[in-house]
Amino acid sequence: MVAAYIMVKANTGEADRLKNTILDIEGVQDAHIVAGDVDLIVKVQVENPAEVKTISADGIQGIQGVEDTQTYISMD
Repeated sequence: MVAAYIMVKANTGEADRLKNTILDIEGVQDAHIVAGDVDLIVKVQVENPAEVKTISADGIQGIQGVEDTQTYISMD
């Protein structure tokens, strides 16, 4: 299994809607609205790194209201 964390920067006022939409994506384990440089931290648990890319690039980045993402794959 591969765990990854995706930092999501949202357009103003979009964090709640984005969280609910992101939680519906297969492979997303959890999502939290946070304070700081990003608006959400999303935890992904999938079988391989290619699935992380699919969730981040095709799933989350394709949602209207997402400004930017940064993806971190867990090493342990």
